[in-house]
Amino acid sequence: MPLNATAPERGFNDAEFSARTAKAQAAMEVLGLAGMLLMTEQDVRYFTGFHTLFWQSPTRPWFVFVPASGKPVAVIPEIGAELMRRGWIDDIRTWSAPTPQDDGISLLLDLLGPLAKESAKIGVMKGHETKLQMPLGDWERLMAGLPGLEITDVTGLVQGLRMVKSPAEIGKLGHICAIGSAAFGKVPEVIHEGMPLEEVFRQFRLTAIGYGADDAPYVVGAADQGGYADVISPPSRRPLQRGDVLMLDAGCTWDGYFCDFDRNWAIGHASDDARRAYDVLWRATQAGIEAAKPGNTCLDLFIAMSTVIAEMDSSGGDIGRLGHGLGMQLTEQPSHAAFDETELKENMVLTIEPSLSYGDGLMMVHEENIVVGGDGASLLTSRAATDLPVVT
Repeated sequence: MPLNATAPERGFNDAEFSARTAKAQAAMEVLGLAGMLLMTEQDVRYFTGFHTLFWQSPTRPWFVFVPASGKPVAVIPEIGAELMRRGWIDDIRTWSAPTPQDDGISLLLDLLGPLAKESAKIGVMKGHETKLQMPLGDWERLMAGLPGLEITDVTGLVQGLRMVKSPAEIGKLGHICAIGSAAFGKVPEVIHEGMPLEEVFRQFRLTAIGYGADDAPYVVGAADQGGYADVISPPSRRPLQRGDVLMLDAGCTWDGYFCDFDRNWAIGHASDDARRAYDVLWRATQAGIEAAKPGNTCLDLFIAMSTVIAEMDSSGGDIGRLGHGLGMQLTEQPSHAAFDETELKENMVLTIEPSLSYGDGLMMVHEENIVVGGDGASLLTSRAATDLPVVT
C-alpha cells in the first residue's frame, strides 16, 4: 500500500551536518566554549548522521565531541566504527567494548586532557529532557582525570538548534505525517464493533508500515463508553462496543523522524457529551494552529487553546501541556504550557494537542502536527474531521 508521493532521500548530505556544526560553533564562540561533549542518541545523530537501532542496547556508551572549530570527533565502540565512517566526520576513535573498567574513558582523557591543561570550558547537556548517557562512576572518573576543565550547561544551545528544522528535516517529517494520516484514514475500514482493542492497535501498525513507515513504535490509546480515562495505555483484549469512543495516538517513524498525532472515533453511536468535547477540542486545536506564528510564544499557544477548552472544562486539567516539539524524538522541546515562553520561529515543527475532562472521569485529546511558516502555521497532518466520526 505505498503512498503515491515520492519519498525524500534518506539521510542528509555533508552540507547539512556542516551547517549544523557551524551554527553550534558560532553559539559556542559567544559562550567562550572550547567544545561540547554529547552522548545521547539524537544529539550524536544530529551532528554526525549516525543512525542505528543499536542504541536500544544499554551496554555501550557513545560520545561525540563538537570542538570550537573543525569537524566533530567520535569516541565510540569499535562495533560502530564502520557505520560512523560512512558519514561525514573523519576523526573516529574506538575501543573494544564493552570494557567496564575503561569504556572509552582513556580515549576521552586523551582528547580532553589538553583542554583541561588550558583551564578551558566545555559544555554538556544538564537540563530538562536530558540525561547522562554513561555510568555516573565513569563520569566521576573522567572529571577526576581532567582537573581544571570547566563544565557548563549547553542544554539551551543544543535544544535551540534542534527546535528549528532544516528544509530536509521538514521534508522527512512531512513524509511520515502523510503516512500516518493515510494509516488513520484506513482505520474506519478495518475496525468494527466486537473487535478486540489489541487487534485495532495491530491493524493500525500493519497499515502504517504497509504505507511506508519504517516503524510504529508508539501506538497507545483507549476505548470505553462515552469516552476514555487515560491516553497512554497499552491495548487490552476488551472488544469495541456500541457507544465507545476510541482514541489512537500514533508515533510512526521514517528515516529517524517521528509523526505524533491522534484520532478519535465513536463506535455505532456518539453521546452528546462526546460530540461536544470533540467540537471544543477541534476548535481549540484550530486556535492553537492560528496562534502558531513567529514571534508568538508557547505560552500564547497554551492560552489560545485553554480559552476554548474552558467552554467545557474550566479546571484546566492536569496534563501539564497542550503540545510540544517534534523531530527525531516523539516529544522534543518546547512545551505549550504555562511555564514555557519559548518564542516561536520559522521552521519549528510542533504538535498542537489540547485535551479536556468531562463527565464522570472521562477525557478526550485531539492532536495535529504543524510547521511554523513566515506568516503562520501549515499542517503536516491531514486535518481531522470537524465532527466526531461514527464508525457503523
